[in-house]
Amino acid sequence: MSIAPAKPDLVTVNIDGKEIAVPKGTNVIEAARLVNVDVPHFCYHPKLTVAGNCRMCLVEMGMPAVDPATKAPIMDPASGKPKINWIPRPQIGCGTNVSPGMHIRTTSQMVKDAREGVMEFLLINHPLDCPICDQAGECMLQEQATGYGRGYSRFIEQKNVKPKRTQLGPRVMLDDERCILCSRCIRFSKEIAKDDVLGFIDRGSYSTLTCYPGKELKNNYSLNTVDICPVGALTSTDFRFKMRVWFLKQTNSIDPESSVGANTVVWSREGVIYRITPRRNDAVNDTWMTDSGRALYKAVQAPDRLTAAKVDGTDSTVDMAVNAAKGIFTANAGAIAVVGSGRSSVEEQYLTKQLAAALKAGTHLVSRVGEGDKLLLSADRNPNVRGALVTGLIAALPSAQLSALGAAIDAGQVKAVVSVGEDLAAAGLTAAQLAKVAIVYLGTHANATSAAAKVVIPTLHPFEKNGAFVNQQFRLQKFLKAVPGPVGATDDLAVLARLVTAAGGSAPADHAGVWSALAAAVPALAGVAFAKIPDTGLALDAAPYAALPFVEGETLHFKPVAAK
Repeated sequence: MSIAPAKPDLVTVNIDGKEIAVPKGTNVIEAARLVNVDVPHFCYHPKLTVAGNCRMCLVEMGMPAVDPATKAPIMDPASGKPKINWIPRPQIGCGTNVSPGMHIRTTSQMVKDAREGVMEFLLINHPLDCPICDQAGECMLQEQATGYGRGYSRFIEQKNVKPKRTQLGPRVMLDDERCILCSRCIRFSKEIAKDDVLGFIDRGSYSTLTCYPGKELKNNYSLNTVDICPVGALTSTDFRFKMRVWFLKQTNSIDPESSVGANTVVWSREGVIYRITPRRNDAVNDTWMTDSGRALYKAVQAPDRLTAAKVDGTDSTVDMAVNAAKGIFTANAGAIAVVGSGRSSVEEQYLTKQLAAALKAGTHLVSRVGEGDKLLLSADRNPNVRGALVTGLIAALPSAQLSALGAAIDAGQVKAVVSVGEDLAAAGLTAAQLAKVAIVYLGTHANATSAAAKVVIPTLHPFEKNGAFVNQQFRLQKFLKAVPGPVGATDDLAVLARLVTAAGGSAPADHAGVWSALAAAVPALAGVAFAKIPDTGLALDAAPYAALPFVEGETLHFKPVAAK
């Protein structure tokens, strides 16, 4: 008998005249969001501790009056409702948790005056460089100055001049004149990245953000400070001055560098990717991602990208390449191996399994293992090993080297190999072993395997197609096509379906057809439709695989930090 999780204790509060029940411990900013009331803020972040630096979230607070002797509520004779004792000065919403009966005003004259005063102070030394600022278009200071500022300044003195281009680390640039001293970057580095390298020096309006002596901001999570900077103080050296954000298309995707499966957004324009940022998913990555995952878009236009099918080293068409592969299948029937990939999508792994079945071939998968950081980079550097288990492409965890395949090649048991996106040489096969077999290679980039292959068919990068991965939590997560593939590259599903047909089998060639087949053939995906997978993913049953020794080790799954 399963026990239902306990419901959180609820308290009733009144926000701008609206009664709402919220979990005990909720701070005022989050409570106001539940009734679509915006409490402006800069320093507050739901995943960091509360600092109370900026004072932008000032609101009026009050509590029902009670008789000191009897503790009975005192009623207002005019309205017949409990009388509210309002605190005479505004209070910060970020540092205040709701309590039963609390009343909050966010639109009173006192609150309006307080916000205008705070905004006026924040803008005293802020430079007037919005037209050239990288944060333009997604700047909280611009938005809140428009929504809550006076619209004019009474400051007539000279502004303080601070450093404009300070390199905090290899990927982060600081413009100190724009910094509003919110300390988000400091708290992130200390609390999340566990790399306490940032701090403030000097006092008052001369305060400056800097690294501690002898240190720099160079951890693999440094660019998250750029994401959470509410102004244009911290900018990415990679994206800096590249493109205005309002020109860019946003596409939901998944970080394919490891089994964590951090949720991301790919920013592109006219078929070119300019940056990748994290997308909030509290069950997987909160609002963070690795710096290394952000750089993966550069592989899309890498100089070693494959853009033409080849047969025996000569440029060809996809039709000719498939016909050549069919000839290899026929000539080597019964002596063929299929090497799938933990980087392939669930859909591609399903068709790879269908290809192996049509060829009556053994299947192999290549493991990639690195050092995990116990944050968002796991030891398993394949994003979809669990997808291969779920679809039945493999029945056990893969090894890092294709030793068994190499032995079978040396023994003459395997005379042809179909590699779906894997460099066989990197997986342990020698040049001599590659020369002994006829290789059909499907992939995105040139490598030793594509150089030795009889047939090469260029395919698409994950950012150029739709698909799904199963991450280390057995969470099915989808990614969407952000940019078109290069001329000459073909969708992996179409190529695999044609190869299945060439091998004497049958398989759907389009994405919708593959998902219909998956829902019918894979028990874990029964009734699942790609379009219905939530943006935050769909948890699958991990029980059948609980005994397998996965390599990730301990991984930190972020939890919101409780307000103090």
